[in-house]
Amino acid sequence: MTTMPHVDPERLAALLGPRARTCRRALTGQEGIALPAFMDHHLHLHLVNEHALPARGIAAALDLGGDPAYFARRPKRGIPQVAYAGAFLTVPGGYPTFQPWAPAQIVHMVTSPSADPGVPGGARTSVDEMADAGASVIKVALNSAAGPVFDRGTLDAVIAAAHARALPVVAHVEGDGMTALAVDAGADTIAHVPFTERVDDELIARAVEAGQRWISTITINEDPSIAAENLGRFAAAGGAVLYGTDLGNGPRGAGLLVEELHALHEAGVAGPALIAALTDPWPLPHPETAVATFVAGPPPADEAAIPEWLGAATVVPAEELTPHEP
Repeated sequence: MTTMPHVDPERLAALLGPRARTCRRALTGQEGIALPAFMDHHLHLHLVNEHALPARGIAAALDLGGDPAYFARRPKRGIPQVAYAGAFLTVPGGYPTFQPWAPAQIVHMVTSPSADPGVPGGARTSVDEMADAGASVIKVALNSAAGPVFDRGTLDAVIAAAHARALPVVAHVEGDGMTALAVDAGADTIAHVPFTERVDDELIARAVEAGQRWISTITINEDPSIAAENLGRFAAAGGAVLYGTDLGNGPRGAGLLVEELHALHEAGVAGPALIAALTDPWPLPHPETAVATFVAGPPPADEAAIPEWLGAATVVPAEELTPHEP
């Protein structure tokens, strides 16, 4: 049985944020630390063993590219709780067309800026198809390194249609100028911290002012240095950072990725800010409260130790956790 000494509540809050608390797990008698449920804000469930996620700390997930028909049929409750974009919206020949990991049903071609309903390939119709399948966000591909991308008029029409359905737009940006295109067009979130171009401070300031969120996915890159540098300046400017991994992309185990946590910490998203990136329920309307994150034993010694310490996190029913009494 894990036991631990008294933990000062003020020190705990300074280290892990105001919602951290000491607790005892009723089922096992273990003492440890409870945190709100963690969310991976970027993965692909058709490439991941989703049933392995809770055992390694992930209670909720945002799928950013999957079959909308599958998700429309999928049970709406359960752990992990899942929000989704449905298919990538792209242009003919655009990313991720012809990618080996992207079956045809997760790619939707937008061929017209039409704002009228029922126009095949039209911007509004394309958004409506994902929204009617239950999507919580709309995903657009802006990858000039892999092929053609939306012209500004069509992108504006897609974003307007999404916002009319009260859905935020998540943009995959890759290639020169793609981050500026996403910011200028009003995309709400960047699916990967920009990793192919250094984003200047003026553009970062505009992204922060617009309330844009950036999803980390730093360690999916062969060379993470550009993404880490961009993320550090975005976070320092007050930008909202979300933890995400792009799980399914490459041979990585399902669950919380300690290497991604280290990368966030080293970029300046540390301590309570790191926990906030993990526990923000966006785009879900409310955090998952039926379960919590549990780490057995005492809290980490300092902020630098948090990523490794979180490697032992697991998802447990919230009702199992009772306040710790030393």
